[in-house]
Amino acid sequence: IERDQSSRRDLAISDRASLQGAPLRERRRRLQLVLGLVWLIDAALQFQPYMFTRAFVTAALEPTASGNPWLFSRPMLWADHLMIHHIAWWNTLFALIQLLIGLGLLWRPTVRLALALSIIWGVAVWWFAEGFGGVFSGASPLSGAPGAVLLYVIIAVLVWPTQHRDGISVGDASMLGSRGAAALWVLLWGSFALFFVLPVNRTAQGLHDLVAGLSAGEPRWMQSLDSTMASVLNGRGLIFSIALALVCVAIALALQVESLVRTALVVTLVFAIFVWLSQDFGGVFTSQGTDVNSGPLIALLAWTYWPCVPRSLRG
Repeated sequence: IERDQSSRRDLAISDRASLQGAPLRERRRRLQLVLGLVWLIDAALQFQPYMFTRAFVTAALEPTASGNPWLFSRPMLWADHLMIHHIAWWNTLFALIQLLIGLGLLWRPTVRLALALSIIWGVAVWWFAEGFGGVFSGASPLSGAPGAVLLYVIIAVLVWPTQHRDGISVGDASMLGSRGAAALWVLLWGSFALFFVLPVNRTAQGLHDLVAGLSAGEPRWMQSLDSTMASVLNGRGLIFSIALALVCVAIALALQVESLVRTALVVTLVFAIFVWLSQDFGGVFTSQGTDVNSGPLIALLAWTYWPCVPRSLRG
């Protein structure tokens, strides 16, 4: 009898795990598809005429080396000097890599390969193109710190196909496990909070100058939006920096409380919209933007943590 009861319990647990796994797999696949579409958008932006000119190197890539330790900036400048003589060939390669990643994510048999390539490529771009997202120079999350491409890497890790079913979200069921995913969330949002209160970002005019400086090359409606946001931030950099830092801390901590998870993620989505507006949608309307910047990636990251297993199926 005891053996029969034990078998029934094992069967029930197995059935529940199978039912839990179905919505997780479905959500994970949707996230992979969205990530693939974002990579395809980035590939299209990389094919813009500006990216095939020497100005792409001198005005977009070389400045990112500034503020980084010599050990990191020296290889960046070396790579820039190597590319500038054959920028058309190099940029074609860059765009094709992103195109392959995007297409690979859309086709299920190549998902793992595409995710692996996106992680490798993301780390390389984070170093050589983004200058580590400005973490060594005091960049603000409103400008993309700690690097939009770093978020691609994080999301790729979280949506990697696994058989792990413990958890209620894709992040919980990732190769990191629920504890690892939770720690990653706290670390990321803690870093956002820290960047907001760095001396260079909490000055009275810091956020104002950041937003106002993005207007060049933007369409009139975007310039008008920048002007409005800049006027709101004018002289209030310290107040807004502290407020945004506190929001980030609240998001980091609230996700650890089950009853507050959805509220924290809704606030995250609102925060992502605000960040993307402050980034002028990644500068995609200037014909010089290389990616969509961090706003959409923050929103996509939030969906990896959104509960998708019905409460009745949780252990």
